[in-house]
Amino acid sequence: MDLSRIAELAREDPGRRFLSIAHLLTPQALYEAFGRLRKNASAGVDHLTYAEYEPQARERIQLLHEKLKSKRYRVHPLRRVYIEKEDGRERPISIPALEDKIVQRATVELLEAIYEQDFLPCSHGFRPRRGAQQALDEVGRIICRESTEYVLKLDIVSYFDSVVREQLMAMIERRVGDGSILRLIRKWIHVGVIEDGRLLISERGTGQGQVISPLLSNIYLHVVLDEWFQNEVKPRLRGKAFEVRYADDGLLCFQYREDAERVLQVLHKRFAKFGLTLHPEKTCLIEFGRSAHSQGRRTGGKPATFDFLGFTHVTATSLRGKFTIHVRTMKKRLRRSLKATAVWCREHRHDALERQWTILNAKLRGHYQYYGRPTNSRSIRQFYRIVRTLWHKWLNRRTRGRPLDWPTYARLLDRYPLLRPAITRTYSGSLS
Repeated sequence: MDLSRIAELAREDPGRRFLSIAHLLTPQALYEAFGRLRKNASAGVDHLTYAEYEPQARERIQLLHEKLKSKRYRVHPLRRVYIEKEDGRERPISIPALEDKIVQRATVELLEAIYEQDFLPCSHGFRPRRGAQQALDEVGRIICRESTEYVLKLDIVSYFDSVVREQLMAMIERRVGDGSILRLIRKWIHVGVIEDGRLLISERGTGQGQVISPLLSNIYLHVVLDEWFQNEVKPRLRGKAFEVRYADDGLLCFQYREDAERVLQVLHKRFAKFGLTLHPEKTCLIEFGRSAHSQGRRTGGKPATFDFLGFTHVTATSLRGKFTIHVRTMKKRLRRSLKATAVWCREHRHDALERQWTILNAKLRGHYQYYGRPTNSRSIRQFYRIVRTLWHKWLNRRTRGRPLDWPTYARLLDRYPLLRPAITRTYSGSLS
């Protein structure tokens, strides 16, 4: 039985439990999983990088497979690091050892064959052939083409650290009955974290940063929110309602305020049942749609906006005079990107010009690739202009008393041109 056959069986029978699938974690499957890992990812407590593992990958993976078969496989503790959040706080990230990443990646491929048949179209995060751009496209489609006037923005407090493991395992066991796979998942979610030389053990959470965590988070929220909203909530509402979710970021869109308020009242209890807490301030209901925009134009008031996946969404009127929504790069995201670029320019100002030029263009290309949506040209032009100024500032700092004036810098840019702003997404969401 291969993955395509498993997917077919899962699709045909939504109630089927898969009792024997661990044998599909073959040496070849593990080797292919190794090839799909990020090559520049941080090392775990084993201090082993992709480049160091690669020369003997075949032999090492064969030994790893034998450990799995003989149940001698042991999970390494996770290495804890912190990354800065937009609000200045720090988010804990847990980094697995390299061979744990390999086994998790192969297990994700196996479980996705099952769960991709269960997950609903409203879920876009960490799924094959789906992503943030598709989620943003869907938000635009719903608000512009459907009869929706209210948006309920969801914000879950410390989601990955709050998942109740026993409930998560019960959800997984609805579909997976293979003891070997279940033991692996239990090991991964119960493993401790090394921080400042100490081993810390927690009773909740899935360890954000593990390869397996995004899939587990989708399984959890599929039950907590997606299925519940689709099967139990929407049939009881007076009007239309839609959900768009990317991992733990979600929007619920409603035609009528009374429906939105009814859902908001029960949402906190629903999430609390599964150990989750909605942020009391960031979880908010706003009037956002055609009527709110028309009223704002009549009264001169400023319609509400909301942030989702790095973009501020604003109601607008198209060139043809029709209602639409525009997006702008969130100010916090723009500041964060510019701050990171400034730090890079400062730290690498003595590098060769060609190397700086190549990497800065890669940064610009990545920014345009994500933020280059059709109505966001002003924001990406601003990003380009400030990056150009930052590069000049830090190149000027290395001239040791010989200022790099703008005419000289302009000639340098003729030789090393920075990538101009570009809209990389079409209105349909496909790459242009």
